[in-house]
Amino acid sequence: MNSELTFKAGVKDVVPTLFGYIGVGIAFGIIGHTSHLSILMIAFMSFWVYAGSAQFIIANMILVHDPISAIAISTFLVNSRMILMATTLAQYFRKDSILNNIGIGILTTDETFALAMNKLNRTKQHLTARWQHAANLLAYLIWILATIVGAWIGSLISSPEKFGLDFALVAMFIGLVYLQLITDKTKGFRTQLLVMLFVVICLYFSMAVMSANIAVLFSTILGCAFGMVIDK
Repeated sequence: MNSELTFKAGVKDVVPTLFGYIGVGIAFGIIGHTSHLSILMIAFMSFWVYAGSAQFIIANMILVHDPISAIAISTFLVNSRMILMATTLAQYFRKDSILNNIGIGILTTDETFALAMNKLNRTKQHLTARWQHAANLLAYLIWILATIVGAWIGSLISSPEKFGLDFALVAMFIGLVYLQLITDKTKGFRTQLLVMLFVVICLYFSMAVMSANIAVLFSTILGCAFGMVIDK
């Protein structure tokens, strides 16, 4: 990764993260197929929902015949963290059109958000819409293709849990956290670990009084506030 912010640079920079999309996408496709979702349904879900963790939850909820309202609410809660991410990114695209900002916000994921945060360390805190669009669009297309391939492979695997495929999403997030810790030079290593520990503690206690999805969002907001306080 260098300081270039062209469309071509965005394609090049996002390539290393695509392996995570491929791995998790295939895992979802397999699990989706074993949850009795057709290849067409899996492809449409990836096209329309485009959220790894939410899609795993949707597949499980469909399998146990949960109502549509519950699925919609759960999907919103799981993806609500994207509001925080999109808000963080928006400040770097103030000079771009509303359509550009909407496009960036819709296709932003945990991976492309982390990629953008790492890119800021090499561009003196600058981003361009063409760079972000390139990263987002390529990741989006690869995700859709990976889930379709996974759905096809799923027809050959009866019990994906035996292969640990349900852990793929967790493994990807661990990799993202590690990448953030070793590349972000704007914050001290101890500071980042302290914020992470604070979020873990908040999550532990909040899960005792609220649902897991709400607890994650609540702990994230508290973690952001805590990080701002100790940074200043």
